Amino acid sequence: MTRHAHQMQRHTVVLREIEVLRSERLTPHMQRVVFGGAALRGFLSASPDDHVKLFFPNPQGQLALPTSGQGRLEFPEGVEPSPMRDYTPRRYDDEFNELTVDFVLHGDGPASAWAEQAKPGQHIGAGGPRGSFVVANDFDHYVMIGDETALPAIGRWLEELPYGVRATVLVEIPGSADRQMLESRAQVELTWFERNNQDAATSQLLEHALERLPTPAGDTFWWIAAESSRARRMRQHLSDDRGVPKEWVRATGYWKAGGSDEEA
Repeated sequence: MTRHAHQMQRHTVVLREIEVLRSERLTPHMQRVVFGGAALRGFLSASPDDHVKLFFPNPQGQLALPTSGQGRLEFPEGVEPSPMRDYTPRRYDDEFNELTVDFVLHGDGPASAWAEQAKPGQHIGAGGPRGSFVVANDFDHYVMIGDETALPAIGRWLEELPYGVRATVLVEIPGSADRQMLESRAQVELTWFERNNQDAATSQLLEHALERLPTPAGDTFWWIAAESSRARRMRQHLSDDRGVPKEWVRATGYWKAGGSDEEA
């Protein structure tokens, strides 16, 4: 059997209208919203860093959802389309049919603004995940590196790691109040890095921490999610300076400086 064999699973994309059941502020910059509704039945997410596309009310307060066209989304004519953004399914409880999504609050953008005021009974749209990249479970060590937008994926991954697995986690957050309790059965070494008014796009706290981090013994899988250019630089460090095989690294830009809040 091939060691360290990742799997790419493709899913049938289902567009759903889901309802807010509960909403709570986890930290100053993170809002948790729990969704339900009959349309949520059968929801499938096989990997901690999956993404669902969420659709929010347009400026007129209407939920204008698309239909699946010829390889693209087709919105109804004569109505302003609902803004859409990608988010991580933090948790799905099949028994209670509840989907949890954690939203980073950053003061602008339709997703952040909607999440900050989310109330039970409100509806949004959801589509996907389209696919799941399932990381091999036979590495000796896992390293997870990310800013606050990566916290939902990191939190879910830590919860899903089995007993005895070793993981090192580096997380950059706006300030000390943004720390979260992250549960895991694995052996986890977690370090928080607080920006304290540094710009999230130009901070180098994670980059410097990665450079100081000794390469763990054995085969290690490295997972990185942050601002696009920062994630790219950290991946390059692992490849060029440490010679880590490209199949042992997954680095993703969860957002782009100067762009929209497309992913979290």
